[in-house]
Amino acid sequence: MEAQILQLDSGLERARTAFESATFKLTGIQHNLKINRIGLHVARANLVVAQKTLAQRLVSIYTGRDNQTTLAVLLGATSIDDLVNRIESVQSVSAQDVAVVKQVVGFKHEVTVRQHALVRERKAQTALVQERAQARNRISYQLGKQQRLYSSIKGEIARLVAAQHARQLALARQAQQRYAAYQAQQAGNLAVGGLGTDPSYTTPPSSPYTGVIAIAMQYLGVPYVWGGESPSGFDCSGFVAYVYAQVGVSLPHYTGAQWNAGVPVSQGDLQPGDLVFFDGLGHVGLYIGGGEFIHAPHTGDVVKIDSLSEAWYAATYDGARRITGG
Repeated sequence: MEAQILQLDSGLERARTAFESATFKLTGIQHNLKINRIGLHVARANLVVAQKTLAQRLVSIYTGRDNQTTLAVLLGATSIDDLVNRIESVQSVSAQDVAVVKQVVGFKHEVTVRQHALVRERKAQTALVQERAQARNRISYQLGKQQRLYSSIKGEIARLVAAQHARQLALARQAQQRYAAYQAQQAGNLAVGGLGTDPSYTTPPSSPYTGVIAIAMQYLGVPYVWGGESPSGFDCSGFVAYVYAQVGVSLPHYTGAQWNAGVPVSQGDLQPGDLVFFDGLGHVGLYIGGGEFIHAPHTGDVVKIDSLSEAWYAATYDGARRITGG
C-alpha cells in the first residue's frame, strides 16, 4: 500500500511538472503573440504608406510629360551639359522607383510572415492549453484515487507512523552527530588548504549549502500535505524549496525544475545538502550523509529520514544534483 501511495505521489509530482512546464511555455507564446500582433499592425501600416507612395509615383510618371519615358527626357536636352544632367536625373529617379517597389514587396512579405507566425503560435497555444488541462485532470484523478486508498488504510498508517517515531528519533540523533563530524572535517580541510586526503577528488565542486541539513532537521515530524510548502505541511519539492529558501536560495516548487537547478553529482560523491531524485523525477529529498536523506515522503506520512538503500528508493533512484550558487 505504501508503495502504491509513493507511486501516486510521484505521479502527482510529474503531473505538476507537466502543468508548470506548459504554463511557462504558454507565457512565452502569449508574449510572442502580442509582439507579432503589434509587428503585423506596423507592417500593414507601412505597406499602406509604401503602396500610396508607389501609386503617387506611377501617376506622376504617367501624367508628367517630361517623365513619360527615358527617351523623351534625353531627346529634350538642349546641350551636352543638359543631356548629362538629364541622364543623372533619370538614373536618380529610377533608383528611387526601385527603392519604393522594394519597400512595397518587403512590407508585403513581412505581413505574410507575421500572419503565418500568428497562425502557428495560435495552434501552439491551443495545444498547450489542452496539455495543461490534461495535466490538471491527471492531478485531480490521482488525488482522488490517492485519497480513497489512503482512507482505506489510514488507521494502519497511523499505527505504523507511531511505531516509527522512536526509530526516527534515533536516526535524527545519529544524523546530527554525523553532520557535526562532517562540519568539523570540512573545517579541518579548509585549515590545511585542501579538499581532503583523496587525491582522486575532482568533481563536482563542493556544496556551499551543507547548512540546510540543520534547518531541515527542525521539521522532522511535520505532516505531508500535497502542494504544501510551509511548516504546517510539506510535499517533497515544497520541503526542499522551503529549506533552501531559508539560506537565500530560491528553488521552484516542482521536481523537474529542481533537477535543472543544480549540477550533476554521482552517488559516490554525495554531500549533505545535495538533492536526490527518484521515480522519474517524481520524488525528491535532501541527502544528509551516511547513505540517508530527509524528505516529505507521501500522503499520511511525515517529514522523516530514510535510506537510499531501502528497496523502493534504491530501485527508483534517478540521480542527484548539487546547488552551487544562489
